[in-house]
Amino acid sequence: MKIKFQVIRLICLAALIIFPSAISAQGKQKEELQIKKIELAYPCPAIPFYHFRAEVSLPRPTIIEVEAEVNGKVLRYLNLHKAGEEEDPSRPAMTHRPPSGAGLSQDNTLYQDMTVIGWVKWQPGQDYRVKLSVRMKKSVQAAAGDQFITSTKTITAPGNVKVFDPAWKNYKSVVLSETAGIDRKAEPVEVLLPFYPDEATDLKREIRVVSVDPDTYELKEVPSQVYDFQQYLVEDDLAPDENGKPTRDVPVWLPTVSVRLSFLADVPARTSRVFLVYYNNKDAIAKVYKSDLVVQGENPGLQIDNQYLSVVLHPKSGHLDQITLKSKPEFPIYHRKETNGAIHWNPEIYTPPRPWTHTSDWDPPQNISSFSGPVKAESAVWGNLREIPEVDASVRYEFYPGKPYFISSTTLRINETMHCIALRNAEIVIKRELITHAAWYDVIRDKVITYDVTKMPDLTDLFMEADVPWITFYNEKEGVGFAGIQLSYSNAGLENSPRLLNPFFYITGGPWIYWARALSLTFLSSNMQQMVPAMKGNVFSEKWAYLVYETAKGSEPYAPVLAQLKALTNPLRVQLVEEVDDRVSKTVTELFVGDGASGWEGRETGRHSSEQK
Repeated sequence: MKIKFQVIRLICLAALIIFPSAISAQGKQKEELQIKKIELAYPCPAIPFYHFRAEVSLPRPTIIEVEAEVNGKVLRYLNLHKAGEEEDPSRPAMTHRPPSGAGLSQDNTLYQDMTVIGWVKWQPGQDYRVKLSVRMKKSVQAAAGDQFITSTKTITAPGNVKVFDPAWKNYKSVVLSETAGIDRKAEPVEVLLPFYPDEATDLKREIRVVSVDPDTYELKEVPSQVYDFQQYLVEDDLAPDENGKPTRDVPVWLPTVSVRLSFLADVPARTSRVFLVYYNNKDAIAKVYKSDLVVQGENPGLQIDNQYLSVVLHPKSGHLDQITLKSKPEFPIYHRKETNGAIHWNPEIYTPPRPWTHTSDWDPPQNISSFSGPVKAESAVWGNLREIPEVDASVRYEFYPGKPYFISSTTLRINETMHCIALRNAEIVIKRELITHAAWYDVIRDKVITYDVTKMPDLTDLFMEADVPWITFYNEKEGVGFAGIQLSYSNAGLENSPRLLNPFFYITGGPWIYWARALSLTFLSSNMQQMVPAMKGNVFSEKWAYLVYETAKGSEPYAPVLAQLKALTNPLRVQLVEEVDDRVSKTVTELFVGDGASGWEGRETGRHSSEQK
């Protein structure tokens, strides 16, 4: 028996010598890539594009690189998730691997069971052959001994569904999320979009925006507007250096065209919704959208109307001059008492012996710009303050259809240090007889203050914090109010940090009544003739929503302000998701100052070295 056992052992050893490749092949057959489930799916907030989704299993935990082909074309947009770590499909994704990652686990992460997601612009009823290839590695760096495994499946896209016209070759995805618990209807949204020049023939004519129904996946076109075209057409120079050595293998940048896009979106409370922006169709016909937003007149004295309000800008300065609530046409709000007579006065500075100068004193502004469309109208004026060339300022208004408010943005820039008695912003001035009450939220007292300004002595100041969230004037008898909702407020400096004296917000009454922001205002202090410097390089900016409304019955006439406050201070959150273009390199070249170490040199954490043995 001992002799027979030795003979058998010798035969087995001989087999190993004679047929090593067969034994090796038999071992390799066990290393298979399993596609357990694969499907073509619709856009959702976490994956806001048409895609395939494959549940994949590897033979063992390993560091990997993944590649996907669909009908023979390698996909450039690919996402990878470990099993159990997939995103909530109803919310925008938190994780994303950019093309520089190229499907590689950069930190020795081990994968075995996972989900692979690829961008596929599928068409209903068509077949798609999906090939997944995985490079299994022992370390982050690729090596000759790495093992490749593949698997291929053919799947058919859902039939009897409507997708957008395939004549539009490309699309970008925008995910909007509502966070305030308010149903948004026709909410204006703005997003900046970049394009390659060869796919941006006429974006104003070509772009279409569609919403995706999360239940039926039905597409619905929504009104949109394209504006603010900018382009950078310079190409990166890849020519060798003076010694004939290559400067770099891939360009650091590519020529780019960018535009701003506004559209009107419906987003239910506490949800996220997908909107697809289609483009790249040279044969597209210009689309005309209609809305209640109407602009007429000549710059800078435009008149802007929608269903709720009518706004007139001053013919000399382009500042807010009159505003009328359409439901109360007999009671327009205006000022016309002092100097230029506009409602909106500043930014401003008073640096005697030069006269007190406001942006509303422009006659005309040095620069005027405006545009209008079905979704947004904008009027902007900017330049030096009148008779004070050392100070620049700008005033911009944005108007929308179907909204009882408009947005005002103002900026003041100090180019040379100026000693002043007054430095102010955000001033709204109204004829005294038009207003009976003021109200605002007082953060110190933690309550709304209501003040009868008919009993207010002239030149008495009502103080509040500089970051007052909202403030309103209203006429109790006429039932009309005008409110400011503060959206942002910023003071910054380049050469010098902001040097402000007791900044605050306040109301003052006289032949007019106004509210304003005091940045530095010794003029209203106990020592009104002291000069305080506004420092070179200081920039002061703010953004307000100005609302005209019918007062509410009961103890809170300002209730409409509170209703708008929540929505305006909690705008829809925007996430842009784009396909990876074929021209994008798979490696990244960065230009560093000095020695330029990237931090990636020799990266090898060895975090899972024990698992790899």
